[in-house]
Amino acid sequence: MANAITLAKTFIPILDKIYKRASLTSVLDGNPELVRQGASYNEMIIPKISMQGLADYSRNGGYVNGDVTLTNETVRCNFDRGRMFQVDTMDNLETAGIAFGQLSGEFLRTKVGPELDAFRFAQYAGASGISKISAGATLADGAAVVTALRAGVNKMDEDEVDPNNRYLFITPTLYGMIRDLDTTKSKEVLETFAGIIKVPQSRFYTAIDQYDGTTSSEEAGGYVKDPTNGCDINFMIIEKSAVIQFEKHVAPKIITPEQNQSADAYKFGYRNVGIADVYENKVAGIYLHHKAKA
Repeated sequence: MANAITLAKTFIPILDKIYKRASLTSVLDGNPELVRQGASYNEMIIPKISMQGLADYSRNGGYVNGDVTLTNETVRCNFDRGRMFQVDTMDNLETAGIAFGQLSGEFLRTKVGPELDAFRFAQYAGASGISKISAGATLADGAAVVTALRAGVNKMDEDEVDPNNRYLFITPTLYGMIRDLDTTKSKEVLETFAGIIKVPQSRFYTAIDQYDGTTSSEEAGGYVKDPTNGCDINFMIIEKSAVIQFEKHVAPKIITPEQNQSADAYKFGYRNVGIADVYENKVAGIYLHHKAKA
């Protein structure tokens, strides 16, 4: 088997592609060139801009001077999760490296991607000041879904949210109800979005509980729907510039048997540090529709 450097060159680009496919929210990732390192490892510096509106023009005095304020805000990462796995040398040799490759790929596809999505949706759903229905509601048929979507679109239109970068995240069941209608009205409402992403209910909650991996009954890690505060989300409309979504530090770590002091085995470690939040001056860019608490 190749050394750790060769393994990293081989697997890390593949893992990045897997993340893009596994994470349904990756479409909302911000431009990493816009952020800088903060004073500590878990801080990021992001730019924010504000400006004044129009003023009266005077034929004698000309323009009224306006202020443009560009500030750099320090934000703290709120996602810091990881795991370390071990693959015995003989197991890996006997499968020509498939065991190692499958482990890393399956971990991102079945564990990392779903939890990242669940965490981000819960963060955005819990942000103060976003637009949402006043109480939970179950959508019984396609017509009800279309009506609910139209209400969300109308709310954003009234709030003058940029219509060109709105993404609809919706459960496959509700999306299927809309498609089954096959009417002009249903097609028109779907055409208003820059993209439509179907989100399984298993990663679509207003609040989640992340297991720490060490406490009794939490050894499996991962996440579950918050049993106290979590509600099933029906759909969310998110305008991309409204969210602060960056991955600050993604570190797949590969340790070869020669470097492993405790076992004759390869180790695969993965750590992800990032942030999912909403700009306080862009909360109108989030619309939430959810069910009532069970």
